[in-house]
Amino acid sequence: MWILLAAALILIMLAVWELYFCEGAHLGRRSVIWTYNVAAGRYDGIKHFDVDWERRTLGEPVATVFGDLRGVRLLDVGAGTGRLARAIGAAGGLKGTLWALEPSHKMLDLGRSFSLPYPSQWVQGWSQPLPFANESFDLVASLEMLEFTPGPAGTLREMARVLRRDGWLLVSNRIGWQARLIFGHYFSQGALRQILEDAGLVDVQFFPWQMDYDLVWGYKPTLD
Repeated sequence: MWILLAAALILIMLAVWELYFCEGAHLGRRSVIWTYNVAAGRYDGIKHFDVDWERRTLGEPVATVFGDLRGVRLLDVGAGTGRLARAIGAAGGLKGTLWALEPSHKMLDLGRSFSLPYPSQWVQGWSQPLPFANESFDLVASLEMLEFTPGPAGTLREMARVLRRDGWLLVSNRIGWQARLIFGHYFSQGALRQILEDAGLVDVQFFPWQMDYDLVWGYKPTLD
């Protein structure tokens, strides 16, 4: 009897660990997509989405890097409900185009539903491989997504592949004790820096962003 109770408790703890902390990351990408389809309608509330904060911490830094964003091509990998798209819109929009890639159809539908003051393309697809040609974008971004992909290092290499020379990569890196529970999907600053440098990026910098995340910028230099 006690053995059965102990086994049941262990199974419950494993389920909570995998579905709550890891969002199904170790069960394959379809498991992750299922969790996001289920949570899509509540996602902005879960993340405590605040337009002004997103504008200050995401939209304005992107606008600063690219000036008036004239003619730029931006890619948001794992775009969710269009968080980056809305942040840029709140910061004044851009005179270019943003591609939002998201595998969850319910999240994608919500993202499409927001009216944006600039052109945007919403694409359902995976981060590995990215369905874009080499060096297609001036900025490639991914927020609160990397640790839930089946192969985070491969996703980073794909993002670097589709980034143009003289372009910037922007990703979030999960930190803190919860990050360490997502076994095989957690990067220390040193490990993440090495992956990005091996992918051809330089000037990799980490900035505090949220309690559980850093923002990481990396630059893809021009050829000499």
